[in-house]
Amino acid sequence: MIDSKKELILVYGDAFVDFIANDTTNTSFTKYLGGATVNVAAGISRIGAPAALITVTGDDETSQFVRQELDLEGVIMNYAKVIPGKRVSGVHVHLTEEHERIFTNYIDDTPDLQVEVQHLREEAFERASIFNLCSNTMFHPIALETTKAAVALAKKHRALVAMDANIRPLRWESPQVCQESISAFLQEADLLKLAEEELFFLTQTKTLHEGVEALKEYEIPLVMVTAGENGAYVVFEGEIKHVPSISVECVDTTGAGDAFMAGILRQVHVYGMPKSIEEAYQFVYFANQLGAYAATKPGAITALPHYEEIKELLDEDSK
Repeated sequence: MIDSKKELILVYGDAFVDFIANDTTNTSFTKYLGGATVNVAAGISRIGAPAALITVTGDDETSQFVRQELDLEGVIMNYAKVIPGKRVSGVHVHLTEEHERIFTNYIDDTPDLQVEVQHLREEAFERASIFNLCSNTMFHPIALETTKAAVALAKKHRALVAMDANIRPLRWESPQVCQESISAFLQEADLLKLAEEELFFLTQTKTLHEGVEALKEYEIPLVMVTAGENGAYVVFEGEIKHVPSISVECVDTTGAGDAFMAGILRQVHVYGMPKSIEEAYQFVYFANQLGAYAATKPGAITALPHYEEIKELLDEDSK
């Protein structure tokens, strides 16, 4: 079990507004609260674990919408920063015929207004069982320094460091800078979640086993590699185990990975790190179920399951 003094899961990242295509013609869009880390924080809260978000918003109507929506989701906003003039970023999400998502163009009118190192509050890390980050803010030098400082605070206060690769190539100046910047954090991670293509990109390999072998130098205790309809692979103490996908009628995969990550973080917050490959398998199978559930609904946050919708899974999990 996690130290009882560790009250919450702390998540850091950008708030976004997702403009998600209404269908595969990609000609009309609906606005949703979004961003990977926002989705994860909301996903954690929805399934009954406390989540706090470190982010920055502004003083405009869209920022107010973002904060109100996060309040409604039950996400703790005590450690978020308001900077007048900040404008929340947006992204257009197109849908393929296979209902996969493609991030096409980003809208970022105030890229230099970021959470800065001095905005981080040590109290947040003292309370955190897990500090969760992903790479989609690291392209900006201020955010990169803030991420480094946040990881250091997490280590200081013995919070686990969870990392979702979540690579968005369009946001980086070059693939090489992207690969090198993200790889520099791998040695700090206690949990790492990444898709197969992200594994190949970061390790410059072509197969799952080659990629997992390349990750060994970082000594990451728990690694999860998602593989879409083929499920996921969990790597624990050097052992790889395939975790099958859950068969559902897929509508939109936009929030599936975030629901998966929320499930993993919830399990670790409640039970602590897995102690065997079998327990790690159960954690990932639970997360797969949440990801599959999210894929049956359109949108990102709108698709994330609530506690009552998966209570049966949680009851089974506690037996």
